[in-house]
Amino acid sequence: MAKNNKPKPGAARCPGVSVQDLLNNDSQSVPDYLIEQSYEFLGDEDIPFERYTSREFFEREIQDMWPRTWQWACREEHIPEPGDYYVYDFGPYSVIVARSEDGNIHAYRNVCMHRGTRLKPAFSCGMSTEIRCPYHGWSWNLDGSLKSIPCEWDLPHVKREESALTPVRAEMWGGFIFINLDPDAVPLLEYLHPLPDHIDGKLFENRYVAIHVQKELNCNWKIASEAFLEAYHVMETHPQLMRTNGDANTQYDFYGDNINRLINLAGSPSAFLTEKQTEQEILDMFLIGDRSDVGDKLVVPEGSTARKVMAQFFRDSVSDNPDLDLSQLCDSEIVDSIAYYVFPNQQFFSGVSFPICYRFRPLGMNQDRSVFDLLMLKTRPQDGSDFETAEPVRIKSEESYTIVPGMDPYIGHVYDQDTSNMEAAHEGAMGASKSGATLANYQEIRIRHAHRTLMKYLAD
Repeated sequence: MAKNNKPKPGAARCPGVSVQDLLNNDSQSVPDYLIEQSYEFLGDEDIPFERYTSREFFEREIQDMWPRTWQWACREEHIPEPGDYYVYDFGPYSVIVARSEDGNIHAYRNVCMHRGTRLKPAFSCGMSTEIRCPYHGWSWNLDGSLKSIPCEWDLPHVKREESALTPVRAEMWGGFIFINLDPDAVPLLEYLHPLPDHIDGKLFENRYVAIHVQKELNCNWKIASEAFLEAYHVMETHPQLMRTNGDANTQYDFYGDNINRLINLAGSPSAFLTEKQTEQEILDMFLIGDRSDVGDKLVVPEGSTARKVMAQFFRDSVSDNPDLDLSQLCDSEIVDSIAYYVFPNQQFFSGVSFPICYRFRPLGMNQDRSVFDLLMLKTRPQDGSDFETAEPVRIKSEESYTIVPGMDPYIGHVYDQDTSNMEAAHEGAMGASKSGATLANYQEIRIRHAHRTLMKYLAD
């Protein structure tokens, strides 16, 4: 009887070069967190489309998941001075993050303790010496304590100590201020484990927001988020990237309930690219877009690779900055897309050459509308001089990323390709003859992992 050589579910991998193959050829010592893999088969059942389209399911998320999870609301540089505030909105919830006179950071529900009026407009930021209700003029100090009540003689039943603004948990990592509506939530660092062990928060602390795009999307927030949880789509959606980036040979890992990761190779062409390329041709493709400012053309020496040359270029470019010592970082940590997803709605890309962050959230109480925040970060001036934190640029669903000031057209086009997929996926889910989405066992494991965690919250 012939033996069945079919691999176990989830065990199959893309033929050809793997992430670990290239890590073994790295020019530097590779840290354990990149070498160690953390994957297991989580089943192959379809994901019901109702999780994206059902109003009832959306309301369960709003009630049982969103108020119990850690999400970054803003960055520390958004509120640098006493009186600065930033409003973070998700679904029906709104949170004010403010810096008080003593320099401490506080977060509160954006709700007046009188009649429930929103104290600050949605998606707003600014500076204020107090938090004042625009309806009747009740006001609070920046530490949340009640400051004054107009006509207080008519409200003798109001206890001032019980009328402070409702506090919200606020903790920091990597220069990001995270909030959680659940007063009993686990500490942020425990929730993020093992991300802080893998990536030093200083990587993000030493940067600032250079571009911030908020794009409105006609799709469920999960469909938007899931577009960036796999590289399986690259060969079809972004064929121009196949010359320099891996796709089906991307590595996927997940940890506990809240964290998963992908490592997408740069300088390693797609396994499906039939055209042969030299290492110099691969390097030349690196130099398009926002990398056109490298000066003299870089050359790949005989026996070297495009990955190694680009990694060394970045090391040399910051060699005079002691706060950005890249000498101990391996090539992968510099040039690859190493993306950590934090449940439910955020991703942090730790690669030095392209540090970006994503966030996805419902737009109001609409299960078929969402907002995609894209942050592009730059290194803070090493001489301590001032820098300007970018204000969010809001664009409509039909508008291109290329209209955003400072956005490289090549990069903007890539994001346009992604967002067009999101809306098409939502439209298809609304009218599909089948009941759910079919996922690849390995390449789409991060999506299945996120849904497993989501259903744990809803089951609770």
